Amino acid sequence: MNMRFRRGVVAAAVLLAQANAAEAHIAASRLGDFYAGALHPLTDLQDIILWGAMGVLAGSLGAATGRWLVLVFPLGLLAGLVLGQSFGVASMWATVDAAMMLVLGLLLAAATRIPTGLLCALAFALALIRGAANASDLGPETDRLLFAAGLACAGYAAITLAMALALAFRGLDSSPSTSWQKIALRALGGWIAAIGLMMVGFGLAS
Repeated sequence: MNMRFRRGVVAAAVLLAQANAAEAHIAASRLGDFYAGALHPLTDLQDIILWGAMGVLAGSLGAATGRWLVLVFPLGLLAGLVLGQSFGVASMWATVDAAMMLVLGLLLAAATRIPTGLLCALAFALALIRGAANASDLGPETDRLLFAAGLACAGYAAITLAMALALAFRGLDSSPSTSWQKIALRALGGWIAAIGLMMVGFGLAS
């Protein structure tokens, strides 16, 4: 009886260990590339600043104008990822990133009321550039579908969160307390424009 019990315990332990190993292997092989696509933008300061600046700009224009970016930005990232895989990442795109940062910062600092179509065009262009830049992390063994899904989800989450924060901070236009909040958003735009200007200078000097 004791021998049968011991054999049963050993067999159960072996099966449990194999199940855990198989589950870990499946998670690493099936979801690893998704997480890589979602987390890769967090390792690039340009992605953090540019995505945040675009979301804040959209939020400063109001929910009715900015909500289109929830769809446009992830689609632009996917298109840029395909573009980066097909043609590679041009070295001059670092200067393009800096110029885009300067433009977004100036628009935010000037509190310019741009139309929805122009905002969507800027968002798609930015997503196209940054999607192509993120394609540099793709390797021969990378599951491109999972990586693209992770990148698109990250873009959706980042833009939505940045817009929501900007909308909540800005408050209602009819509220008398929004003056300092608008000034704060414009000051943030000035800092972003200054960073973009410095990056443009460094890019032209190199």
